[in-house]
Amino acid sequence: MNAVLEGIKVVDFTWAALGPLTCDYLAIHGAEVVKVETQNRPDPWRTMSPFADDKPGLDRAGQFAVVNAQKYSLALNLTRPEGLKIAKRLVAWSDIVVESYRPGAITRLGLGYEELKRIKPDIIMLSTCMYGQTGPFAKLPGFGLTLTAASGISHLVGWPDRPPLPSGAYTDFVVPKFNVLAIAAALDYRSRTGKGQYLDISQLEAALHFLAPILLDYSANRRELGRIGNKSTITAPHGVYRCKEADSWCAIAVTNDEEWESLCRIVAKPELTEDPRFATGAARLESADELDLLIEDWTSNQTADDVMSLLQAAGISAGKALNGEQLDNDPQLEHRNYYQELDHPVMGRMSYSGMPVKMSATPYQITRNAPCLGEHTEYVCTQILGMSDAEFTQLVSAGVFE
Repeated sequence: MNAVLEGIKVVDFTWAALGPLTCDYLAIHGAEVVKVETQNRPDPWRTMSPFADDKPGLDRAGQFAVVNAQKYSLALNLTRPEGLKIAKRLVAWSDIVVESYRPGAITRLGLGYEELKRIKPDIIMLSTCMYGQTGPFAKLPGFGLTLTAASGISHLVGWPDRPPLPSGAYTDFVVPKFNVLAIAAALDYRSRTGKGQYLDISQLEAALHFLAPILLDYSANRRELGRIGNKSTITAPHGVYRCKEADSWCAIAVTNDEEWESLCRIVAKPELTEDPRFATGAARLESADELDLLIEDWTSNQTADDVMSLLQAAGISAGKALNGEQLDNDPQLEHRNYYQELDHPVMGRMSYSGMPVKMSATPYQITRNAPCLGEHTEYVCTQILGMSDAEFTQLVSAGVFE
């Protein structure tokens, strides 16, 4: 069976996490993706730990590998006229071009959308950057960590009596889904009209989608949500509770009176259902701090597995907080074949994360490792672009493939 994007050709001018992950989704679902990169200014994720065997190297970075599976790597110096010509030949071959440079950079290189349309009139081009291509902040540089703060997400993470907590590059792993959806819509539009289009993705605006209830509350009521830790604004108990084993936790969320009564029976405190502090949902919200202490007094004497099993059996939402080792050995993920292992020529045996959606008629496959830098330069030039051996050799001697 063919993958859903088989036959689609993509040129990947992206780096770090968000852009490469976008193209990774396309590649894993069957698109032929050529990542254009250079040794002179390598993808920063090639320079970041963790490294295989703790030995730094451009072809030893685990973070780079997990967002670049199934791609070809073409080492190409785009500042050289010959390099730019090769890039334009790739555009003529492709259906989609994805770039994640600062606004204006790709145009200054000579690869802006207007130029690409002259090469391939029905080309689909996606530009993904922090704030979009226009506006007063458009040209500000940054990465996911700073954008998570700029989007308001970091302000909400933490506890009321403490400063905001760093919440990682949240947007790097959310926005690629928007990018892929936009590309799919553009491919559908092209199939119906024969026309390509330009996709201007604002990572900030994509991130705000996940704050919609908070934005609505402020817009309607001028009420601003602060940091509330693991609590909820609508139900209690709601939190992550310490369990018996070292650094072991279980998340619990009780959403109605029936669940609350069940929880009280499980913790052997049925009298709490008659306690005025906890008798109603509103009362439990008011007494959430006291309630958390009572719940943790019970969970701290139970294993996280037991807490999860007992509560789930009673219809209460509960989930053990898994660490990396537990996720790597999770029987549910194993059953779904989520992790797939391949042999990398430098890093050895590596595990790659699969896709969360399984398509019955067009299943995805991960059959090729993330590439070493420039690993497929000769293949791309001679097999994809049809370059003669003599031309390729001449360009190698001229230092175009750096």
